[in-house]
Amino acid sequence: MERTDLIIIGAGTLGTFHAKAALELGLSVRLCERDAAPQNASVRNFGQVVPSGMTPKWQAFGRRSLAIYKALQQETDISVRHHGSVYLASDPEEWRLLEELWDINRANGYPSELLSRDKCLARYPGLRADYCVGGLFFPEEITVEAREMIHRVLAYLQNRYARLSYQPGTAIKDLEVRGMGGETHVWAKDTRGNEYRADRAIVCSGTEFKLLFPERFAASDLVTVKLQMLQTAASNGPAVPGNILTGLSIRRYEAFGDCPSWASVKASEDPGAYWKKWSIHILFKQCPDGSFILGDSHEYAAAAAADQLGFDAYSPVNDYMIREAQKIFALPTWELQRTWTGYYAQCATQDIYHETIDGRIHVVTGIGGKGMTAGPGYAEAHIKELYPS
Repeated sequence: MERTDLIIIGAGTLGTFHAKAALELGLSVRLCERDAAPQNASVRNFGQVVPSGMTPKWQAFGRRSLAIYKALQQETDISVRHHGSVYLASDPEEWRLLEELWDINRANGYPSELLSRDKCLARYPGLRADYCVGGLFFPEEITVEAREMIHRVLAYLQNRYARLSYQPGTAIKDLEVRGMGGETHVWAKDTRGNEYRADRAIVCSGTEFKLLFPERFAASDLVTVKLQMLQTAASNGPAVPGNILTGLSIRRYEAFGDCPSWASVKASEDPGAYWKKWSIHILFKQCPDGSFILGDSHEYAAAAAADQLGFDAYSPVNDYMIREAQKIFALPTWELQRTWTGYYAQCATQDIYHETIDGRIHVVTGIGGKGMTAGPGYAEAHIKELYPS
């Protein structure tokens, strides 16, 4: 039985970028993906890489991720577009939070620029003048096409590294540490009965809580989050560059929690608002075909009860998001080409689920909505921690 240095379960953003970092250290890697190709959180999101919305700890991982994505784009086209991010304030309270976040980022060395209402209207075609009072622009941030990016990275890694064995359609159901010939290894078995051996294992299984360690996950504070998202029809309308985040994003994102006015702004909100009930905030990202991805809503269930979230996309929620989006932008078309639900895992009381079992199995999941932005940087740091030079 061929032994590898590392077996990684899950080829989403966390798993794939753990593999990339390990390969760059010269390790041999077996990367197992249960589906024919990754099809969960890593491909069902906006493709916005926005460290600006994160706490200082995670912003640092996100800023490192920006560098990783940009360096990869120099090697091969992974769909990176570098047009920055903007947060658009709709009222004086949100504008005050933007001013305070600008101060915070100036202190920590992360470039940002306050934009007047007129500058926002000039830069973002279709933005409604009766919505925007000003914006905060982050020039270093990027977009990727989520439905394509991870597949392109996987193809690149396979072409570049002979030490990578990528195995899609391989669901690992057993993983344990045991001895053999005086040595200790990780043993993995897939659902077809094939066995694999490695020195270490990293489990990046997202919301898959039933195949491996179900008792641990059920007893944890892991939560499954369900999102609804929309995409308009393709259009020949004007280019609207970068990541567009709006007033409800300002009222939601963790970075604003460090602002002096945060508590008073949150205290003044209507607790019965529909957007609070469904944890909605409105984002826009234009795709290369001129369409727009917009959303999103959030529902929550404990890991042990994740099935209760179901698979339905609720029309009233989609209708509300469209109505709110129409207050912000006049898009060329509001015809929809698709809607979908996405699912990711997060923790209720900590910022990520990271557990080591028997010294050689490292479970990394529950990164929440930070995966696309902070996942590559976090994975690189974790590999360096496991394999110090």
